[in-house]
Amino acid sequence: MEMKNKIAVVTGASGGIGSAIAKHLDNNGCKVALAARSVDILESLQKELKNPSLVVAMDVSSSESVAQGFDKILNEYNTIDILVNVAGVMPLTYLKNLHLEEWLQTIEVNVKGILRTVHGALPSMKDNKKGHIVNIASVDGKELYKGGAVYGASKAAIIALSRAMRMELSPEFNIKVTSIEPGTVDTDLRQDITDKELLEDKDYGGDEPKLDADAIARAVVYAVSEADEVNVNEILIKPTGKS
Repeated sequence: MEMKNKIAVVTGASGGIGSAIAKHLDNNGCKVALAARSVDILESLQKELKNPSLVVAMDVSSSESVAQGFDKILNEYNTIDILVNVAGVMPLTYLKNLHLEEWLQTIEVNVKGILRTVHGALPSMKDNKKGHIVNIASVDGKELYKGGAVYGASKAAIIALSRAMRMELSPEFNIKVTSIEPGTVDTDLRQDITDKELLEDKDYGGDEPKLDADAIARAVVYAVSEADEVNVNEILIKPTGKS
């Protein structure tokens, strides 16, 4: 697909993976709507982009915030070609330690947040009879482990949701859906963890193989730049040395 002047919305654009994706889409000619809660960080990122872009204050845990954000995007650009759902949290906890609010927030952001943004982008894509939705899931949605129950469940839900979205949206509206499932990426996502026992048990030090955020961004560009008749369904990416 020709990417020049395509309108791309990237949620979580203030974070490592989100900002990398925004830069790579911009480098390939897209006009990027940068969406996140941290407007000051988005404004700094915007200065690095070559093409026209838009800063959008958006909290994906709030239906009102997401609706207002998409109103702003559509008022500016009148259409949405690509939606990349990056916004997410990762407060890993042992279930026995009863971090209920963190469990609920994980589902609120990682699952409900995507439902809200899909709801915001779908009317434009349906009208256009085309579009591409990329959901950043995780290998943790397929390979569960102790301490990752709720986070893994949230990402498994996104992988399943992506498959069902393809079944419904691709035949009738020509909307592509891709699920990208990274292994460990070198970002600050694990700073959300407050479970002291889990932090004592698990080593998140520098010896663990990690992906660079650019690797995920390149995967997004690969998926959205494919020909109209090609839908890259899933991409599972791990650091070299990890099975």
